[in-house]
Amino acid sequence: MKYIAEGLGTFFLVAVVIGSGIMAENLASGNDAIALLGNTIATGAILFVIIKMFAPISGAHFNPIVSFVFFLRKELSHKCLLLYILVQVGSGLLAVLIVHYIFQIDIFQISTHPMRVANAPWSLLVSEIIATFGLIATILFIRKNDENSIAIGVALFITAGYWFTSSTSFANPAVTIARIFSDTFTGISPYSVPYFLSGQLIGGLLIHYLFNIFDEK
Repeated sequence: MKYIAEGLGTFFLVAVVIGSGIMAENLASGNDAIALLGNTIATGAILFVIIKMFAPISGAHFNPIVSFVFFLRKELSHKCLLLYILVQVGSGLLAVLIVHYIFQIDIFQISTHPMRVANAPWSLLVSEIIATFGLIATILFIRKNDENSIAIGVALFITAGYWFTSSTSFANPAVTIARIFSDTFTGISPYSVPYFLSGQLIGGLLIHYLFNIFDEK
């Protein structure tokens, strides 16, 4: 059941990220700030819902870096980590295809978006280090003090992260990979993916080791 929960949660997360981006762009009449606001609200809302729904079943990771950190904390086995990641990435890709279908656009796409901050791509890496560090810090510290508040904490952090990071705070390899395959508002250049994924891994490792210091006290 936990793998089904991870699949469903990741599916809805990616579906909302991509679908709300398409809807927001259609309605915003070219105003990217309004489109981003709509995308932000929808993403924060679905995060709260799916974490509340599936946390008791799978832990509500929906994110390979979150799963990797829990593996490092010896709360997830090698087998479970691998299956979680496969389910998360696969469900995210499936969500992209289905969202494209329901909006009646080409189902199979590769993003043609220009690379974000093309003149300074390393800023994407730093942005994702900060975003992922903050996301997992939110999970670990709230979990230690008030586990029932993780859903609202994660939802609010990602909502804020959309607006204070140049990368719009992906902090999730499954979402990053999925967004390569959508040439819509939330699509990203394939050339930017190494910076996103590297930043996410570094951010996850940094907070894992820093949290261990707090956890020992």
